[in-house]
Amino acid sequence: MLYIHIPFCDSKCNYCNFNSYTNLHHLQNRYIDALLHQLDFEIDRFQIEQFQSIYIGGGTPSTLSIKNIEKLFSQLTRYITPETEITIEANPNSANRDWLSAIYQLGINRISLGVQSFNDRKLKFLGRNHSKNQAIRAVENSHSVGFKNINIDLIYNTSIDNLELIQTDIDTLFSLPISHTSLYSLTIEEGTPFANMKRVQREDIELTKYIIQRVDKKFPQYEISNFGTPSKHNLGYWQGKNYIGIGSGAVGFLKNRRFYPNRDVAKYIANPLDIEIEKLTESDLKLEKLFLGFRSIVGVAKEILNHCEIEKADILVENGKLRFENGRYFNIDYLLADEVALFVSDVIECR
Repeated sequence: MLYIHIPFCDSKCNYCNFNSYTNLHHLQNRYIDALLHQLDFEIDRFQIEQFQSIYIGGGTPSTLSIKNIEKLFSQLTRYITPETEITIEANPNSANRDWLSAIYQLGINRISLGVQSFNDRKLKFLGRNHSKNQAIRAVENSHSVGFKNINIDLIYNTSIDNLELIQTDIDTLFSLPISHTSLYSLTIEEGTPFANMKRVQREDIELTKYIIQRVDKKFPQYEISNFGTPSKHNLGYWQGKNYIGIGSGAVGFLKNRRFYPNRDVAKYIANPLDIEIEKLTESDLKLEKLFLGFRSIVGVAKEILNHCEIEKADILVENGKLRFENGRYFNIDYLLADEVALFVSDVIECR
């Protein structure tokens, strides 16, 4: 698995705390060179022969020129097979038909569009710089140039959401030729414009349940925020697989170590191998398996649990909160995933 972080954006959304910038586009060429330098280093460290999946995120990868994407793929091609899932994120306003056609011809076979809503008032509220019509056109153009695996991101639990708005968003979602959707509850992060504004969030558990239940009927839920044809890359994270993370603000993981390249773009370009390393304990790794497994269809293997944890997991099975099948515990309600993981883990002692 490979994650590539592109930190460039045309605009900064009101809710965004990702490592992304609107004033650094002049560094794109040098940034790609730094990415390729780090890629060589990481492929050697991880002993990669081929990638199961590649995910190009950001930021806004659709701000990259085709020339720079071609340069990136000139080095990636030898590690790609016909089975490799290759995803790129894009914004509706910057993913024009020519750009979409060019990346499809390069071999990118999955696209994730940051739509967030099909309501123009809500888009303005979120700080998005595209319209409902641009979003629909981006999906249709993606499909017409050849993409069969298309994801749409949507955000809910904003203060202007109501049942009618949500129903219209879902109706529009269902009318489009997509295979996957990611639904995210609005989170207020420090350092974002929303953090300094009042009444931007509306937590409505009944509306949340309605959204999940309705979308699940057409696109089966396989993780707390993801619905539809499962992404190899998404599932790889939940399964605890190793993954390379290249770029300023990316994260990598190998066995019991996590790698953090420099978040400062200029410093990253100057030295892309200045990478902070975090060593994880067995307890850390086990807790991650619990949290990730109970958030998704991956589940948690009974064999990794101690006697105390098995006892607590069995209590949840008896109470209809977990399902036990083929040696694994599966969560029934992803909205309770964190609570289930904490209850089963050693964080809460046995009676």
